[in-house]
Amino acid sequence: MQNNETSESDDELRPEYDMAALLKGGVRGKYVERYRQGTNMVLLEPDVAQAFPDARAVNEALRLVMRLTQIPRQASS
Repeated sequence: MQNNETSESDDELRPEYDMAALLKGGVRGKYVERYRQGTNMVLLEPDVAQAFPDARAVNEALRLVMRLTQIPRQASS
């Protein structure tokens, strides 16, 4: 047997699973547009993640940073 061939004993799919039934009703390309738009997922470092319990908290903090960067800087005297 060659490396690219598999035997029944190598098959990890349980015998009670019927691939035809599993794939029935599937829609090819269902999420292609969403995939093409990309993602803004960011991985937070563990210490930062501890400070923010959820996405809402992260968004609020980032909005605050955005507002702070819009404050005109005063000339140092």
